Amino acid sequence: QVQLVESGGGLVQAGGSLRLSCAASGRTFSGYPMAWFRQGPGKEREFVGTITSSGVTTVYANSVKDRFTISRENGKNTVYLQMNSLKPEDTAVYYCAAGKLWSTRSDDYNYWGQGTQVTVSS
Repeated sequence: QVQLVESGGGLVQAGGSLRLSCAASGRTFSGYPMAWFRQGPGKEREFVGTITSSGVTTVYANSVKDRFTISRENGKNTVYLQMNSLKPEDTAVYYCAAGKLWSTRSDDYNYWGQGTQVTVSS
């Protein structure tokens, strides 16, 4: 089992920045690809970005590319989502996830955090 806890959400003005953290406990964190997903009000959960277990490779959704950056510190069992140039449409609950497959599909991730709310005001 892997337990995930997100933090760092909050209220920010458009154009601002936030950094989300996801702390993992349980089985070996460094062996898991990690991903961030989000679910906005009235919307389905959508892929934000993913990072390989080594941290070498990342993939992002087009909607956040060049604004968001995923990184990880395996020694601290933590993955981060740096969000810059935030827009009102980025408002959502953000979830981190861990899985055995490096994927953009939520079905491929076995472990999920409880989510953290990000609200971007215009």
